[in-house]
Amino acid sequence: MNETIGRLLRSATTGFVFGCRVPEPEVPRFGDFVKVPAQKNRTEVIGLIYNIEIEDDMFVKQMIAATDVDDDEFEIFVQDQRQNRQVPIEVSVLAIGYRNGGGFIHDLPPQPPITLDRISPCDAAEIKHFTERLDYLRLILFAPDVPADELIAVSLRVAADCQPSEDRDRFLRNAGRELAKLLNRDLARLEKLLKRLKI
Repeated sequence: MNETIGRLLRSATTGFVFGCRVPEPEVPRFGDFVKVPAQKNRTEVIGLIYNIEIEDDMFVKQMIAATDVDDDEFEIFVQDQRQNRQVPIEVSVLAIGYRNGGGFIHDLPPQPPITLDRISPCDAAEIKHFTERLDYLRLILFAPDVPADELIAVSLRVAADCQPSEDRDRFLRNAGRELAKLLNRDLARLEKLLKRLKI
């Protein structure tokens, strides 16, 4: 059974937002590949985390405003807040493809996932399989309101780490060639991206 890192709050064909508890040190992180079922489990939407937001919390505001609390007592409040209360965390995800049967399609999913569906991290084998083709990069490059260049660089490094060690450099060179095709009219942007990947 897949590890659940959150539950879907809202979605569209271009992406989705899920809620989770206080993030663990490893999950979720910017640039992580995640998946969620759609179309009554007939497909699985694949996405990249591009924003993690901890929302306003009135209790936290009151704690910060309390000037007569010593450090030890404040630490007890902090631990109580993180372990026993629902800290409002929203994670935004860009849809970059979906699994239909056994294979991956690098395009927007036919339907968005449904509220309260489980969000799971993609494992290394899934990331390796998904990134065998790099067609999903165009979805990131032209997505509005997404830090596209940072997301591309991080996601390619994550994907490179899922390759066998002898294939890592080859994977990054192939990614560089794909980016060169997509950005052949924006050489300054291409150069910055390639420097981030150290190609």
